[in-house]
Amino acid sequence: MTHAVADVPGAVPAPIPLREIAPWALFAGTGLLVLLYLVGLDQGVTSLVPGEMIHEFVHDGRHLLAFPCH
Repeated sequence: MTHAVADVPGAVPAPIPLREIAPWALFAGTGLLVLLYLVGLDQGVTSLVPGEMIHEFVHDGRHLLAFPCH
């Protein structure tokens, strides 16, 4: 079965300016780096947050992502 695709004149997607994407990309990149730190690098001794709460909260996720823990 084949389907014919009709070209619609003027149906070109509008480009999104980089000025509109850049703040969201910076926000997402910063958020991902913070998440990576909290899950993968927060070990207690080098922790920016005192205590073991974050370590215990992300403990299972750390093992799931193959980060060394103990």
